[in-house]
Amino acid sequence: MVVLLSGSGLLAQNPLGRFGNIGGGGAGGHDSLQHRHEDTITINFRYLDSSKLYRLDSSILDLGRRLPLRSTWINLGNIGTAARSLIFTPRMQSGWDPGWHSYDQYVFTVDETRFFHTTKPYTELGYFLASKAEQYIDIFHTRNIKPNWNYSFQYRLINAPGTFQNQNTNHNTYRVTSWYQSRNKRYQNFFVLVSSKLGASENGGIVNPLQLDSSTYSNQSTLPVKLGNNLLQSTGNPFSSSITTGTKYTTTTFLMRQQYDLGQKDSIVTDSSVIPLFYPRVRLEHTLNYSVYHYRFFDQYFSPAYSLDSAYYATYLHLYNIHPTDSFWRQDNWTNFSNDFSLYQFPDSKNPQQFFKLGATLELLTGNFDTTTSAVLHTAHKLNNQNVYAHAEYRNKTRNQKWDIEAAGRLYLNGLDAGDYNAYISLKRLITQQVGYFQAGFENANRTPGFVFDGASSFNLDTASQHKAFGKENTTHIFASLEQPQHQLLLTASYYLMTNYSYFHDYYQESQSGVFNVLQVTLRKQFTIYRHWKWRMLTTVQQVAGASPVHLPLLVSANQVGYDGNFGFRNLNLSFGTEIRYISSYKADGYSPAVGQFFSQNSTVSQHAPDVNLYLHLRIRSFTGYLRAENVNALTFSPHGFGFYNNNFVAPYYPSPGLIIRFGLYWGFIN
Repeated sequence: MVVLLSGSGLLAQNPLGRFGNIGGGGAGGHDSLQHRHEDTITINFRYLDSSKLYRLDSSILDLGRRLPLRSTWINLGNIGTAARSLIFTPRMQSGWDPGWHSYDQYVFTVDETRFFHTTKPYTELGYFLASKAEQYIDIFHTRNIKPNWNYSFQYRLINAPGTFQNQNTNHNTYRVTSWYQSRNKRYQNFFVLVSSKLGASENGGIVNPLQLDSSTYSNQSTLPVKLGNNLLQSTGNPFSSSITTGTKYTTTTFLMRQQYDLGQKDSIVTDSSVIPLFYPRVRLEHTLNYSVYHYRFFDQYFSPAYSLDSAYYATYLHLYNIHPTDSFWRQDNWTNFSNDFSLYQFPDSKNPQQFFKLGATLELLTGNFDTTTSAVLHTAHKLNNQNVYAHAEYRNKTRNQKWDIEAAGRLYLNGLDAGDYNAYISLKRLITQQVGYFQAGFENANRTPGFVFDGASSFNLDTASQHKAFGKENTTHIFASLEQPQHQLLLTASYYLMTNYSYFHDYYQESQSGVFNVLQVTLRKQFTIYRHWKWRMLTTVQQVAGASPVHLPLLVSANQVGYDGNFGFRNLNLSFGTEIRYISSYKADGYSPAVGQFFSQNSTVSQHAPDVNLYLHLRIRSFTGYLRAENVNALTFSPHGFGFYNNNFVAPYYPSPGLIIRFGLYWGFIN
């Protein structure tokens, strides 16, 4: 089978935090088969808010394309646990925000959903198996029901018991899409259903970091933790999960978008058929979106064999009325129903990537907040509100492909988040083929802090701030980039000016900052060491100025050094070598399970030794295989002999695991 795949652009398919071929080149970044056979299939896809068509990327270089393990992100020591970026990336989206983002990288969203068109049904099956009975399943299928109607389905499961006590995770995520276009090209219908059910046990970190070197705990799964000691561990069944002390987040979104175009009909006449064409001048668009969000943390007493670690709540959350035989429960539930109408105008009917767009949206918001702090205290309350906002957009990807202009804005006129706004403008220009593309832009956002900072939220444990009115966050972002596909280089620079930045500190306390700024410079480059031996580098330097609660590593550098080639075998793409990530010392954010937030702390400095992985990735036609040894840097011979217990700490009291052996495969085939 031959699948026509290719790299689909540097900025679209290689966000910061991922390795990859710049401009799609390199031996590992494209298929070696370029001729057609009877079983050849062509797959295109687009995103909801873009008419540009892409093709699937067959690169084998970056594991982050398959697993949520990006090189510039850290998790709490087990895949599926709370995670955050090492690169400062504030939220720039105005309007309603529930406030929970520690599990964002595991959630399927509408924005990154792809709508496909395929000449034949296509299925891809993926399976990873790793140390400690970790399992990962990925199933994807797409087919055209008719030439003008496609549907796709994706399912992903993450089940990982973890290295330490009460650290198991179990995530189930689903995505269903439909893309219909009428035969006369005037009408389009997009449907999306995305649902994510995330479950993660929370152990609060280990009690004493020095015990990592103790011979008493040579089996690290017996190390005492702050929450959930002596609980029954995961059975390893990927379709069941036992979470007694932990987090369960569930998000579901239904979206339907309809578009109807007015414009000029045309056609192409061939010897055997007439192919209808349509050039739009005006587009009417209607979008319905219904989303449900459930955020829960619970620590449940269920038998004398397990009682709550009440000292944790007293010490870190200053909750002194929690008895070991009580249950601790926090829950925020939200529904968001939005109704949007937009109008497009196309100045050039033959260039659908140039348009003006105006629209208005009504959001209906319902929040239910449920709190249980002891066996005798239970409260529940409800909030109903709405938002009305207007939005506008202009895009122009010129027909000569030299200019790319984007401008967009949103203003909240009434409701819960009245006064919020965001504005964005970006200009990108092809200077010359040798110099490459230069982009510059500006954005500003004025936004209400996430609702978790509101006193009505059941997760708001800071009684001193529950009646405090937080001001709107204001963020200014100025950015520029230089992309040179011929030299496989991308250089970006960003400047952030922050006012009223909302944050947590000391496990549960809430506050807002004054004015501070952050400067970032990022370089992504591929070097040729010798023939097929490559060095891919992704390095970010960032510096904070002003009275800032944000602590950042000055330097984050992810490097991949290895061989890319095929040893003369025509159908083989092979890549093997080592990955090295360096994070300079800094005061890493702590994590508070009870509120589901990373928080700023000033007492512990993280000294992070380089992370080292060994990898072997290969592709043979439609089969892709991965074999990896991760966290090799944990190898040590002292103080208790040979072993992998020299753990790095990703957050205070949260060590990364020792050696992880990971094996995986992906197989794509035509049905």
